[in-house]
Amino acid sequence: MSNETELDCIRYDRGPDGIVTLTLDNPGKSVNMMNTAFRTALAAAIDRLEAERDEIRGVIVTSAKKTFLAGGDLGAILSLVPGDFSDAYHRAEHTKSLLRRLELLGRPVAAAINGSALGGGMELCLACHARFCVDAKVLKLGLPEANLGLIPAGGGVVRLVRMIGLEAAVPMIVEGKSISPHKAHKLGLVTEVVPDIDTALERARDWIGSDPDITKPWDRKGYTLPGSTDSYPASPIFLRTAPILLIKKSRGRYPAQEAAMRAAIGGASVDFDAASRIESRRFAEIGPGPVAKNMITTLFFHMQDANSGKARPDGIPPRKVSRLGVLGAGMMGSGIAHAAASRGIECVLKDATGENAVKGKDRVQKMLDGQIARGRMSRDKAEAMLARITPTGDAGDLAGCDLIIEAVFEDRALKTQVTQEAEPMLAEGGIFASNTSTLPITGLAEASAKPANFIGLHFFSPVDRMPLVEIIKGRETSAETLAGALDFVQQIGKTPIVVNDSRGFFTSRVFGTYIREGAQMVEDGIPAALVENVALDANFPLGPLAGLDQVSLSLTNAARQQALRDAEASGTTLPPAAGDGIIAKMVDLGRPGRAGGGGFYDYAEDGTKTLWPGLAEHFGAGASPVNAKEVEDRLLYIQALEAIRIFEEGVVETVRDANVGSILGIGYPRWTGGVLQFVNMIGTAAFAERAAALARAHGERFRPPALLLDKAARGEAFV
Repeated sequence: MSNETELDCIRYDRGPDGIVTLTLDNPGKSVNMMNTAFRTALAAAIDRLEAERDEIRGVIVTSAKKTFLAGGDLGAILSLVPGDFSDAYHRAEHTKSLLRRLELLGRPVAAAINGSALGGGMELCLACHARFCVDAKVLKLGLPEANLGLIPAGGGVVRLVRMIGLEAAVPMIVEGKSISPHKAHKLGLVTEVVPDIDTALERARDWIGSDPDITKPWDRKGYTLPGSTDSYPASPIFLRTAPILLIKKSRGRYPAQEAAMRAAIGGASVDFDAASRIESRRFAEIGPGPVAKNMITTLFFHMQDANSGKARPDGIPPRKVSRLGVLGAGMMGSGIAHAAASRGIECVLKDATGENAVKGKDRVQKMLDGQIARGRMSRDKAEAMLARITPTGDAGDLAGCDLIIEAVFEDRALKTQVTQEAEPMLAEGGIFASNTSTLPITGLAEASAKPANFIGLHFFSPVDRMPLVEIIKGRETSAETLAGALDFVQQIGKTPIVVNDSRGFFTSRVFGTYIREGAQMVEDGIPAALVENVALDANFPLGPLAGLDQVSLSLTNAARQQALRDAEASGTTLPPAAGDGIIAKMVDLGRPGRAGGGGFYDYAEDGTKTLWPGLAEHFGAGASPVNAKEVEDRLLYIQALEAIRIFEEGVVETVRDANVGSILGIGYPRWTGGVLQFVNMIGTAAFAERAAALARAHGERFRPPALLLDKAARGEAFV
């Protein structure tokens, strides 16, 4: 007869064989979380284990949820006051003490891992003496805290380093990498990979019955760290180069990565308890800091809301796309087809001719061949994906599609033509979407016989690597169409943001200010190399001049000239746009951009690029000294100010979508938490003051919008 007790978040069940099963089961929640309630329950469970030790043969820790155990309570970490070192330190030390007591219980403790164990969940597993893990594709193990501006604080750094050595552990900790059960087994982090949870529980019982040696290696006399030498905890080459490579990649913008490396390397040369205190101190230094708050707010909470369908209208039944039509078999169209086929969706890839459509499918095949070569996909799976893509030049083959996405050239007449040709092929109630990045959806919907079923689905290139889709509602787009679009984006594993109609929508408008500001700075006499390097130092993925080359200077110039003509025809005047002069001159100089042979950069056949030497001749650097901080502020502030204007206009309706869209769509630095979270980090009053100073120095485009001034006066943040 078992002896079962509920301890709030943990069920304690001692069977007649003397084996205690601790089942993690947070009542009323879909996941187990290492929050205050869990730690209280774990402390009570360990108290009882210690009290009943003489009657216990061993312990199995498992979970009643789909995941084993998620990380810590991030909401509680957000509540930490900046500079409150003591609270953060003692929080970490308390968690460590519980896991250490379990590790030193004196009885074998096994983890039967049925679902992902990340962060605190992985730390609990590492504190056990054996780990039996279910072989499931979606199951991941790891310490991803650095991706949220934190470091492991429950002994994860200390144990991982001691189990696999510094050279293997540091990349996992610093980069926040999650791994599969088989990879974990290969590293020695998992005892055995098994087919299901019942087998995991059976193996755990067998292991307990085998009378195993449960003394951890680091608690034995004479223990040496894996990969260490008599003089160093790892190879001297690794110890010299690892910090340099980290700074080169992070540019010092991510304090958690540096803290994680310091905790790992600093703790490798001392005993377990001292290393644990070092880990706690490093956590306490960065946990309450602004970068952690920024990244947690956006990359966890905002992302969670976006991916859970927070923007989906209520009361509308979910729908799935079984058959997708894609118009245009170029880079974007073939990328969309690849994304759909990878999720089991039948896809009709149409171009002007069947030959062009086949070329688009061939492009998908090349992508899959690359994945096969890197060992990321089997040949059978690739062939199954390709079989789902039907290339065609005949619009009739689109018959029965639940959704058709046009991804043709940004030309209104062409989009009108393909819409009217393909839309009649939709299944009853089907949705027609445009992948336009700039043209207003309401205007494009005029070509549709059912504008209520017309919507924008703006993918980003390359589609296979870019996780965002910007969903644009036209004036007549129905709630049912929006819900269906959100369902499709989730179906293909992308993250959606939802915006209202406007030229350029959200992402293109904000990104446009970035590349134009970079061009304007060169026109102002700031060296192009400084502009690009400051951008990279701020952790933008590419400099504004490289970005403008990719977008195309000639197209940017043509679009501006058309906008000026349209304004003149309507009797209005457009304000000056940053970079207009230099962009027009570059086009006149025969430098239209990357696709046209070169722009701000020259491009070699091997893919490398160098700044065009003619920039110095035509746009010589100014005589006055250049302040790199001023350059950085111009690049960061101009985008945040444009985002505030877009928010003020109601084009983007939530702070969440502005932050998520700016990071995932246009590469706004992750350490900021996104465009509006960056404003919050500076403080609305301080941000408005600095923007006003930039306006006095560089022009009205930096003038603080009324919404910003209002929030600054009220002492409010963007929430």
